[in-house]
Amino acid sequence: MKEQLIDRLKRYAEIDTQSNPDSETTPSTEKQWDLLNVLKQELEDLGLETDLDDNGYLFATLESNIAKEVPTVGFLAHVDTSPDFNATNVKPQIIENYDGKPIQLGDTDRELNQTVFPALKSVEGHTLMITDGTSLLGADDKAGVAEIMTALNYLVEHPEVKHGRIRVAFTPDEEIGRGPHKFDVARFGADFAYTMDGSQYGELQFESFNAAEATVTCHGVNVHPGSAKDVMVNAIKLGERFDSQLPQDEVPEETEGYEGFFHLMNFNGTTEKATLKYIVRDHDRNRFEARKALLEDIQNEINEDYPNNPIELEVYDQYFNMAEKINEVPEVIDIPKRVFNQLGIEPNTEPIRGGTDGSQLSFMGLPTPNIFTGCDNFHGPFEYASIDVMEKAVQVIVGIAEEVSNTEA
Repeated sequence: MKEQLIDRLKRYAEIDTQSNPDSETTPSTEKQWDLLNVLKQELEDLGLETDLDDNGYLFATLESNIAKEVPTVGFLAHVDTSPDFNATNVKPQIIENYDGKPIQLGDTDRELNQTVFPALKSVEGHTLMITDGTSLLGADDKAGVAEIMTALNYLVEHPEVKHGRIRVAFTPDEEIGRGPHKFDVARFGADFAYTMDGSQYGELQFESFNAAEATVTCHGVNVHPGSAKDVMVNAIKLGERFDSQLPQDEVPEETEGYEGFFHLMNFNGTTEKATLKYIVRDHDRNRFEARKALLEDIQNEINEDYPNNPIELEVYDQYFNMAEKINEVPEVIDIPKRVFNQLGIEPNTEPIRGGTDGSQLSFMGLPTPNIFTGCDNFHGPFEYASIDVMEKAVQVIVGIAEEVSNTEA
């Protein structure tokens, strides 16, 4: 199984599928079709019925091999990779029996070492796939894709493993927050599903942030500085004033666990106009709403000092804490917990400090927790995948399919 995982992840990683937040198409890039078409053919070669729609959502079905009616379970992964770092000409490298020492990444001055990345300690002795230091690896989420494909291959080759109807989805544009936007839950037809899109060994995640994006536009008055007294309004200064009134310790670099934050991602401007872009996060819905209200309060306070209301604020919700929906169907968590126990895996149910496709899908009627893939340091040249942990993730997928076959529809 390890060799199959290495082969799949390497082949998939070498296909550039980087998404583009500035595109208005779905998928946001044509190159995502390259992997989708490869996967469609591989699924059909396994004997599965496939459905690839015009928006790049690839669905497939492994039919039940038991007589009784049981719930239909789904497994999902996204094919796109992050737009935050180079994703072209990916050259995966294999490290056998990782010894814990620093690993030089290709010919670059970058290295993987446990001083900077202490989580590497947990994968000593494992087979790792890493980058050559010039690109990301794309294990987010091609590791999940490889695990699902490997699990399907195993189930097809081992009909003695009993399972109900299994639905699979490979989706575009998760990295730019659009993964579920055109996902047809009714057409998918699963009772519940799991995204294979987590990170470290043992993760079983069903709590996510509530999330919003905010854009603050500051409109200044630009005149010659020699005659600016009582006339000029500097938009950059307005932006600084706005940001200074947010709680300065409630930022990503100073928060953890259930603590929310305001994250200033971008600040561009001139005297005449400045724009600040924030993401707003909190696990608690009431605190989340209070954070958005605080943005409005600051806007109103500054605008009161000027006759032309120079601060413009736009806020839109991105996703909500999927725990609100998943807690209504506890068996969706109980099933993988039983499988984890059978495999000797200690479940880590700490909340996601972010969101997955499951955050939106759960509110669309498809409860979808998130499961580990065995990868870390996503979105950059230090990304790595433990093939040993990926093998465990495949066993989890197979175990869930088998466990569902023992339930009642």
